[in-house]
Amino acid sequence: MREKLHGLYVITDDVLTPPQTLLLQVEEALRGGAQIVQLRDKVSTQEVVRKNALALQELCRAHDALFVLNDDVELAVELGVDGLHVGKSDYHRIEQIRENFRGVLGVSCYSDVEFASEMEELGVEYVAFGSFFASPTKPSSSIVALQTLRLAKERLRIPICAIGGLHTQNIAEVLCHKPDMIALVSDIWKSDFIEEKCRWYKKALEF
Repeated sequence: MREKLHGLYVITDDVLTPPQTLLLQVEEALRGGAQIVQLRDKVSTQEVVRKNALALQELCRAHDALFVLNDDVELAVELGVDGLHVGKSDYHRIEQIRENFRGVLGVSCYSDVEFASEMEELGVEYVAFGSFFASPTKPSSSIVALQTLRLAKERLRIPICAIGGLHTQNIAEVLCHKPDMIALVSDIWKSDFIEEKCRWYKKALEF
């Protein structure tokens, strides 16, 4: 699965990808070239998250893409999903998670390259840095310097992901630092033409 850790990484949203259109929107993104899909659901019941995780896992496999579940460690282990992404709330148990979860494990490292190096040593498969620009999804996020990507590329052997406020007008500033993945939320799901927007990013990421 690690070979899939490159390219366009799309993350679902409680408002922009509602349950009634979630699968249709994600399928459009996959047809457009999204390589990784993360289910990030902070509002639905556990049963709805379970159902959507299983459906998205199947959909991603059909498109030879990687499915990632956000934060719900116990559900990820139970379902045996292909990927899991965690943040600050799970820092204290990364070793335990790595021991129990067999899929691809990613961790949000924000601006901390040193911490990312520690995560690499613990067996994490990829790390994410950001927000690099003001993010409509996470408006309270601190802004991270773009040079963090350069430092991370120099220091780390595992793939790195850039996230936070990325869109077509600023993506060139990020891509010049050659992150392995770029993660997008609003600029994909707010588009009237999701598949075409993903194709645009897929082409932009061909370096």
